[in-house]
Amino acid sequence: MNKVIVTTGEVIPGKEVVEILGVVRGSTVRARNIGRDIAASLKNLIGGEIKTYTDMANNARDEAYNRMVNSAIERKADGIIGMRFVTSMIMDGASEMVAYGTAVKLK
Repeated sequence: MNKVIVTTGEVIPGKEVVEILGVVRGSTVRARNIGRDIAASLKNLIGGEIKTYTDMANNARDEAYNRMVNSAIERKADGIIGMRFVTSMIMDGASEMVAYGTAVKLK
């Protein structure tokens, strides 16, 4: 199993970047559903965390991250530097979560 070091920084302590393999990314699109929206509306009235949306966002982040790492593994990368998440609305009620960074070979 390949172990890919992922960081939001531009360097990995104790390692030297010897080759840049290019940008890798992973994404997923998630849509809300009517059941979650009703529960969220009720929670919005009383305040507090909307756990179903928190779970949905966490799952989307995990999926995008894993796809990005798998893309790096396909390129035989040892690390990903400059990793970021970004999200955008695709349509009303559906958002895309993207994880991206620069795949590198390390020494």
